[in-house]
Amino acid sequence: MAALVTNGVEKIKLGQVESNDVFTKVMKAPISKSEGEQADSEDEKEEDAAKKKKKRKPKKKKGASASANNKSQSSPPRIPVADLFPDRVYPEGEIVDYKDSNAYRTTNEEKRYLDRMNNDFLTEYREGAEVHRQVRQWARKSIKPGQTLTEIAEGIENGVRALTGHQGLEEGDNIKGGMGFPTGLSINNCAAHYTPNAGNKMILEHSDVLKVDFGVHLNGRIVDSAFTMTFDPIYDNLLASVKDATNTGVREAGIDVRMSDIGAAIQEVMESYEVEIGGQSLPVKCIRNLNGHDIGQYRIHGGKSVPIVKGGDQTKMEEGEIFAIETFGSTGKGYVRDDLETSHYAKRPDASNASLRLSSAKSLLNTITKNFGTLPFCRRYLDRLGHEKYLLGLNSLVSSGIVEAYPPLCDIKGSYTAQYEHTILLRPTVKEVVSRGDDY
Repeated sequence: MAALVTNGVEKIKLGQVESNDVFTKVMKAPISKSEGEQADSEDEKEEDAAKKKKKRKPKKKKGASASANNKSQSSPPRIPVADLFPDRVYPEGEIVDYKDSNAYRTTNEEKRYLDRMNNDFLTEYREGAEVHRQVRQWARKSIKPGQTLTEIAEGIENGVRALTGHQGLEEGDNIKGGMGFPTGLSINNCAAHYTPNAGNKMILEHSDVLKVDFGVHLNGRIVDSAFTMTFDPIYDNLLASVKDATNTGVREAGIDVRMSDIGAAIQEVMESYEVEIGGQSLPVKCIRNLNGHDIGQYRIHGGKSVPIVKGGDQTKMEEGEIFAIETFGSTGKGYVRDDLETSHYAKRPDASNASLRLSSAKSLLNTITKNFGTLPFCRRYLDRLGHEKYLLGLNSLVSSGIVEAYPPLCDIKGSYTAQYEHTILLRPTVKEVVSRGDDY
């Protein structure tokens, strides 16, 4: 809420067959053979050599290799990734060794032991990341001008629910897995936190700059990743600047790294770009009041912020933390404000047990707690569960401080904004960019 990937499939190594001819000693016979016997002997040698040169075909290994080869994802995506990887060996993200004072971690036995203890944690994160990659691969091909935002959002969300195996209609099912937060579809000057509410008729136009930001979770392990789509090449430099800045943030992030250093590096890269729109050359500015963040289990914002501009934050990243490294660039002021109709909400982790007078608020809070916990949700998700006329109760929960509202965040009208985002795991031995794909 904002490259290379190894395929996670163990490659089969072919055994090398060494020719015994190299090691054969030629002995001189004490008695010479007849020409016929010599001919027979030569024929036998040639036959033996031919047999030895024949290569044996390797047997196909069972597991991830077989599953990946025998099944492919449908379009639209509907096959659970657990069916594509029945042994639960999911592709790793991009693996990056620590450097400088942390270089020892890669081979340190204690750190390697701690890393092995995180096997279930890594499996859940990698499964969620694979769901994200497969759904966004389909989305990037299928999203076209002329579609409604509701159609786009529901297409992505239906894919995530199918691939995680959690439709979220039974009580508590969405707590186990599914959408980590609602699909953000923020257009042009709107940078974040916009998803269509019921009845929204907005249509994607050819001239639009669309930010697609969605989360996938398994057991509360949230993979947060975002990208930007355009249909006019005039925006290419805007997208390039933000993608470059996000990759810079990913590269600079690591154990013991100060937040201020990451922000300074991101700003230097992003603001080195310009974009020409309508014959006017515009500088790309970092949106200075939007940040990356750490991620906790079932908590999309864990408490630490990763700035995208230089500043004085001396907070350090620590071993075992998970971060969403996201950057936002704008052709406007580089500052966003609350605007438009609110759609995103989340129950506060520190919510008080304030007494609620409205029965509709009590009923709604019970639904939120049992179906989302502290995961973000949107109004469409309440509609999907069959709730009606809930706005009064929802506003009561917000005013009571039990639920937090996240309105859309927009720069000045007429400006254009872009976003790219990755989730990184600061493992004891290496940094893993778990959401990395061959697209971004």
